[in-house]
Amino acid sequence: MLPVVDLSRRGARYADAFAADACRIATSGQFLLGPELDALERELATYVGARFAVGVASGAGALQLALESAGIGRGDDVLIPGFTAVPTASAVLAAGARPVLVDVDADTACVTPAAIAAARTPATRAAIVVHLYGYIADLPTRLSEGPDDLIVIEDVAQATGAHRGPLTSTAAAYSFYPTKNLGGIGDGGAVLTDDETIAAAVRRRRVHGMTELYRHEDVSQNFRMSELESAWLRLALPGLDDDVRARRRIAATYRSAAPHLRWQQSQEEHGYHLCVFRSREREADRGRLADAGVGTAIHYPAALTQQPAYRAMFAGSHCPESEAWARECVSVPCFPEMTDDEIALVADALASLPGDEPA
Repeated sequence: MLPVVDLSRRGARYADAFAADACRIATSGQFLLGPELDALERELATYVGARFAVGVASGAGALQLALESAGIGRGDDVLIPGFTAVPTASAVLAAGARPVLVDVDADTACVTPAAIAAARTPATRAAIVVHLYGYIADLPTRLSEGPDDLIVIEDVAQATGAHRGPLTSTAAAYSFYPTKNLGGIGDGGAVLTDDETIAAAVRRRRVHGMTELYRHEDVSQNFRMSELESAWLRLALPGLDDDVRARRRIAATYRSAAPHLRWQQSQEEHGYHLCVFRSREREADRGRLADAGVGTAIHYPAALTQQPAYRAMFAGSHCPESEAWARECVSVPCFPEMTDDEIALVADALASLPGDEPA
């Protein structure tokens, strides 16, 4: 069965070089906040086109620290999509703020500027725009340059390699979870921003709010990225553009072979962390693909309104499109190490699916 992603192939690409890096780091005695992280931050900032990059322990941590460092906290409302990975919501709560759901677009699975504008209230201080599956969502227009301006945080967890500067948001939070376009050897993340004050605050907050040894200016926890993770990401970063081009080629092949399926809206700059179509007969279609040797996954099987831990919190939220995406989405194999024969196998299997009748 061809899996949706095969991390062993990515691991094999960098194993020998990483072994040498690991030995060098192990004998250096510098395991945290060292030269590998410093170099990664410079290289990431240059690659994306941002002034500052600050490496942290995870994508969820990057979201939380971006919010806190932008001044978001207790009493603030933060608009987030109704259809996203749970860490988008949990990061808002960890920052002490209140997540408020905005329904997603039926075609893109992302929030729109119009939906964000309609959801704003006097308590709204920020919005998190998630570039879901790698689709680059439009950002809300900043309404002013004063203190009441909307803080916009981009969740770039699934769009690394497609999301490039210059930044127009307050900050962008990246994830380097192993399956991501720029996937690490463990958890990792980064906050990218053009704001020097925010970058400095993230650097403090990733080490318990310290400004110097045992002097704590902020209340925070540990969000450090290891030197080993940094070294792995530095090995992978130079190949990211080629990997994203490969993902786009794979997705284009599928869409050309099966234009009758309801694909997420196409986009030239799409990063295709996931290649997703919608099916009203999802389990039947997943069974047909499995019979053809093609694995599938669901990202995600529940909208935030349907998650057990959040259901009561979002009881009054109306997110029909988010729930429809959760009910119908199907992810198919799309990773840069796929062979031409594997791509053809998936394309043929997708072409054989019956597709949905018009609603």
